[in-house]
Amino acid sequence: AMSVMGVQVCPLPTAVLSTHTGGFGTPARRDLTDYLTEALAHSRTLGLPMECVYTGYLGSVAQVALCQGLFAEWPAAMKVVDPVMGDHGKLYHGFTPELVQGIRELATHADVITPNLTEAALLLGEEPNTAPLSLGQARSLLARLSALGPRVVVITGAALTTGEYANLCYDRERGGYWKSVSEYLPVRYPGTGDLFAAVLTAGLMQGDSPAMAMDRATRYVEITVKTNVGYGADSREGVMLERTLGWLTQKELPRGYRTL
Repeated sequence: AMSVMGVQVCPLPTAVLSTHTGGFGTPARRDLTDYLTEALAHSRTLGLPMECVYTGYLGSVAQVALCQGLFAEWPAAMKVVDPVMGDHGKLYHGFTPELVQGIRELATHADVITPNLTEAALLLGEEPNTAPLSLGQARSLLARLSALGPRVVVITGAALTTGEYANLCYDRERGGYWKSVSEYLPVRYPGTGDLFAAVLTAGLMQGDSPAMAMDRATRYVEITVKTNVGYGADSREGVMLERTLGWLTQKELPRGYRTL
């Protein structure tokens, strides 16, 4: 998705799995911490300019430390942390308190974070709350997360007491609270959070405001999920982004965001 949006991606995989962790039994897994260490050491010899450092799934405290090294290596780069830790009020398998604390610390050094509601609570050291949020609660949650350090906070998949299902954004520099409402579909696909964060990050890099980038990502994920539903594809296999990548090339100006 980022490549389609004109961003040259230099990936550093943290682990390789034969499948994702839901619905296929126990996948074969290879931890790549040793590789990350060597890759970071090599990159330091090259002096490569990086406009953005974007982190996702991290499987150990050692990997968190390596990401902190990446942040230090490119201090002028936009730092985006997708604090992958859990969902639906629960931690993902294998996440220790030490790893949660490490990701929480990493997020304080980020410019942009993209937690879901469970991860937002974990970042704040609170018990996850699965009840719908009032608008006041939503603004408070966004502001408290920004107070940790990030200038832009985007919360994904929030149910509101208005009956809406939305992604939420706080833009500290512009002082704005925003929401992008999407149709709620009672389906779950692995990877949609990763896809959202990737499109959001690429949108910010191509000049979108945070609210616009959030809305672009919201619309794209919504289109892609509806495509999957339309084809009746197996939810275990993730979304059919190959069918919808063309939408990202249209440079359509997002305009579906509203004040929160």
